[in-house]
Amino acid sequence: MLHSLSLTNAASRIREGSLRSVDLVQASLDRIASIEPDLDAWALVDFEGALLAAERCDTQAPSDTRPLHGVPIGVKDIVQTAGLPTEAGSGFLRGHVPEEDAHAVTRLRDAGAIILGKTATTEFACFDPADTSNPWNREHTPGGSSSGTAAAVAARMVPSAIGSQTGGSISRPAAYCGVVGFKPTYGRISLRGVYQVSYSLDHLGPLTRSVDDAALLARVLTGHDPGDPFSVCREDAFTRDDPSSCDAPRLGMAQAFFLDAADADVVAATNELTTALIESGAELSTVAFPRSFRDVHKMHRLVMYAEAAAYHADRFGRKPDTFRPGLRSLVEEGLLLPAAAYIEARRHKVVFTQEMRAAFRKIDVLVTPATPSPAPRGLHSTGDPAFNVPWSYCGYPTVVLPIGLSSESLPIGIQLVGQPYDEARLLAVARWVEQQVGFEATPDL
Repeated sequence: MLHSLSLTNAASRIREGSLRSVDLVQASLDRIASIEPDLDAWALVDFEGALLAAERCDTQAPSDTRPLHGVPIGVKDIVQTAGLPTEAGSGFLRGHVPEEDAHAVTRLRDAGAIILGKTATTEFACFDPADTSNPWNREHTPGGSSSGTAAAVAARMVPSAIGSQTGGSISRPAAYCGVVGFKPTYGRISLRGVYQVSYSLDHLGPLTRSVDDAALLARVLTGHDPGDPFSVCREDAFTRDDPSSCDAPRLGMAQAFFLDAADADVVAATNELTTALIESGAELSTVAFPRSFRDVHKMHRLVMYAEAAAYHADRFGRKPDTFRPGLRSLVEEGLLLPAAAYIEARRHKVVFTQEMRAAFRKIDVLVTPATPSPAPRGLHSTGDPAFNVPWSYCGYPTVVLPIGLSSESLPIGIQLVGQPYDEARLLAVARWVEQQVGFEATPDL
């Protein structure tokens, strides 16, 4: 079925001429029309515009400079799209239609991608949930804040979509929905044209159905943007066409905090995975975290609250009643934080980021459970980001991928953490793990 094609397969078939873009886009739109009423994964679907764009693509010859030629992509509704509403899940922005694309959307369009629509998000990518349900069980959360992004990809509505992460908003939804979530190193993907939570913690990244898909989409999105002061200027191995091969990765695990805080299903799945990886040739060693790890979650909260409050202060002052309770509480608390506390948190962030490098002296990748549990029941919360927060805080790259199902038939994910700017090695290990796991389950929709 066309709606189940992966990003890489779809792009390859369009490029070789065995698939028309208009047929692929129509298949995605038909899938959305069929199951979207049950999932609420989309804030907006551009039915007419996407088909017109697909028809134009089919009149143009694919080229190497347009690796996503004719392929539909979803974009989280905090990322501005020219001519399409961008409301960030907030009443404050109701009816807002940007005049310009975010830098990431410009790169997508330049690569030939078709913007299928805007995926649902918690309000301004913070705490107040979207209406989105988990495709594996509609009584469970899909995670957040990239709720619609993960649900749409898992439900085969779109081959891939863009999410964002400040704490765990790519990694957690990926784990809960059984897809791949890739958060590159901080600064790799420009945030220009994206509604912020915290300028020093925010990341953009893809959610896909395979590691190769994530690598392809991230390569399109990655690149220096002079218009974003936090965008990094690097040309290194991450820009290669494929992740490098990996036969016997050196993996590190930390018992403290992660496995100690995980539920029985997650611990069992993680232990089963590591045993299988060792049998397949991986080396596994225990990793000790620096003392600064103990304060990571407290300091991350301080930084996020202070920066989010500063960013939203003017909006909140003008229309406080348009802010939902979670975001309102965040802004109110953040505005009361003393400058000294914020400065100390930023100092700690630098220290932790540097000290974590020592953990990678003898390993290629750190392995942890992606979440403490599978997706919790209920839509009033988006779950616990505790296992993802440290890597958003220090900006290290991560890949989350599914490794099995829980006793309630909900996905369980593993989180792989790499060194800064070493995405090539991280993706190579992630691809190797993916091959060993062979996860092929899909939600019954």
